[in-house]
This record gives sequence, C-alpha cells and structure tokens, in this order.
Amino acid sequence: MSDFANKILYAKYGETQLFFLGQAGFAIKSRNGQLLGIDLYLSECVERVEGHMGFKRLLPKLLNPFELEFDGIIATHPHFDHFDMDAIPELMSNGKSRLYASVECEKEIERLRMTNDRITYVRPGDIHVLGDYTLEFVSCDHGIAAMDAVGVVITVDGKKVYIAGDTCLRLDRVEEYAEKGPFDIMLAPINGAFGNMNEEECVELSRALEPKLTIPYHYGMFASHGGNPGLFIEKMKERCPDNKFYIMAYGEGIIV
Repeated sequence: MSDFANKILYAKYGETQLFFLGQAGFAIKSRNGQLLGIDLYLSECVERVEGHMGFKRLLPKLLNPFELEFDGIIATHPHFDHFDMDAIPELMSNGKSRLYASVECEKEIERLRMTNDRITYVRPGDIHVLGDYTLEFVSCDHGIAAMDAVGVVITVDGKKVYIAGDTCLRLDRVEEYAEKGPFDIMLAPINGAFGNMNEEECVELSRALEPKLTIPYHYGMFASHGGNPGLFIEKMKERCPDNKFYIMAYGEGIIV
C-alpha cells in the first residue's frame, strides 16, 4: 500500500481531515472515518486523450484506486482531470462507493458501462446526505465546454467546506454562495485558463465570501494549465490581508 493511502487510512479518528491529491483532487475523512473523494485524478488518461505534452502528468501518482474504499466520490464535471475515466470504474468496483456526478458525466458513464443504482446525477440546488456528509450542490460557470459543471458545499462534523468547482469569477452569484455559509474552508482554482479563475480572481472571491481559510488548487499538474501559488500569496496579502490562506503541499493532510 502506498504511503499516501496509509496516511489517509491511519489518520486519527475524532478529527476531520482534508487531503490534497493535486489538480482539483481532495479527500475528506470525517471524525468517524467516512471517506469522501472530490475530483480525484489518479491516472494519466488526460495526456492519452489530448495527445500532446501540455497535458503530461507532472506530479507522481499518489494513490492506486484499489487501495482505499471511498464512501462517496464527487465528479463536478466530465473533464477527465475531474472525471478520471480510468480510475473511476476502479474506484467504484468495490460495490460500496456512491458516485455523485454532474449530469454531463452520464454519456461517459454509459460509455464505460458503469450504470448502477449507486450513481446519482446532480444539478445546482440538489442536496444529498451520505453518512456524515451533507452535499449541497451549487452553480458555477466553467464555460461552454462544461455547461452543467457544479460546485459543492460539504458539511461534515459541523464544518462547512465550499468547493467552487472549475469556474470563472461570478461576483453576481456571491449572495447565492454566501447563503450556504459561513465557510470554514473555501477551495478554488487559480490557473486562469480553460474557464477558471486566476490568482487575483480567487482572491476577489475570498474577499467577498470571507471564509475562515482559503486554499487554492488547479496548478502544478499540467504544463498547459498555469496557476502560480506564489502570485496568489502576493495578491492575498495585498488585497485582503485579514483573510487567512494556506498552500497545501501535494499529498498533505490538514485538520479542518
């Protein structure tokens, strides 16, 4: 078993923990040990599909899909760095895990012949309860390439984690998001390409929503994607110095 799988498996009970798997991938372990995965990219399928070096995986694989049993898996949209067409069938093969996928993922799920009663297609406004987790799906704007992409507010152990999803900055929707808060953690992209916020726009969203902690994602995995956590730090200090932020290392886990 990999070191990272062991880190999650033997994470201390009684604490809510968040783990970063690179790109937009996170895992949350509840106090009771229930495990939720979000936008896990565990393979190299993007490079194979895109067919050029700009999408070569630059970070090593942390986790074999067969190493852990997730209670739930979220795929916010069908892009393969979020809906990993190689890993998701393997993650779901245990007969236990539930998959919550945006409606646009259905075509790919059918192609993979995965259709079963443990798959739920989600839209903004949907609310689902899975053990220790309440999943409240919210709107985002990832452009015409993923019209039905979603963000999600995860409530677990009395904590609220807002995952913006892949999205551009939509300050006109701040009230909609704020109604779901206040947030203990906000996770949001900073790569500034393919319909996503850049570093400065992520800072603007943090300033508008005032989460207790802001954590950026969507950088470092592909050469073509961009994203500069150093610039994000600069802009956070400059524009909202009172907002706390944290740059998670690849494979790091923190207590929520």
